Amino acid sequence: MIATQSIPSAFAADHDRLDELFVNFRTCKRTDYARAKEFFKEFKFGLQRHIVWEESILFPRFEHKTGMVKHGPTEVMRLEHRIIADRLEEVHQFVQRQDPNSDHEERLLLESLSEHNQKEEHVLYPALDRLLSDEEKADVFTEMEQTPESAYKVCCGRHE
Repeated sequence: MIATQSIPSAFAADHDRLDELFVNFRTCKRTDYARAKEFFKEFKFGLQRHIVWEESILFPRFEHKTGMVKHGPTEVMRLEHRIIADRLEEVHQFVQRQDPNSDHEERLLLESLSEHNQKEEHVLYPALDRLLSDEEKADVFTEMEQTPESAYKVCCGRHE
């Protein structure tokens, strides 16, 4: 991502990229599980990175600018992130067993992600784009690029 992008366009594009990886996983999990597993792994790490970016970079800036810390939208987003992480782990357990019968768990994850992403894309990201100066936005993108893989490349309780 480059500093000239807006926060809504950059983060929505990452949502789209993650959605595509998950669709690819679901499409080939019954015919080529090794390939499906690679799609899932990239999706899992990407989603974890996305959440790290939000919780460590975006949310603190929003809270600082608005003063909404304990009872604001970022608190709701953090709670939803915990639900998403739990549902991601449920699907991950099927992937570990190479069991393609995770349709129910995948639907639950997709429902959580869809509702969550809509809130972010229509409320949080546009608000941040208005609240932050161009310099502050550039700092956001710099921090995103500098996020170490060890912050999000975690699988089965260990760093990859």
